[in-house]
Amino acid sequence: MQPTTFGALAEPSRLRIVELLRAGPLSVGEISERLEIRQPQVSKHLRVLGDSGIVAGEAIARQRIYHLEAAPFEEIGRWAESFAQLWEARLDSLGEFLDSIDE
Repeated sequence: MQPTTFGALAEPSRLRIVELLRAGPLSVGEISERLEIRQPQVSKHLRVLGDSGIVAGEAIARQRIYHLEAAPFEEIGRWAESFAQLWEARLDSLGEFLDSIDE
């Protein structure tokens, strides 16, 4: 798990950009317009997201189009799943305890 991933997603505007890009690739101008944020600010946020591997951009004509990269989100999913066994064990213990006090 890369700590930069959570750091990049912790900023509200960057998280909003990621949410927008879930629907598909967008240009810097489209992101700026939809979020009502100035284009230089969007570019700055996209640079942080790109440096952390969350988004990638490609130049198409005179625009830069950004899309989400799957790898960081797959990594987050695996990290979150690693807690499932812990919680299942705790919930099983709670269930056993509750069953014991019912009797």
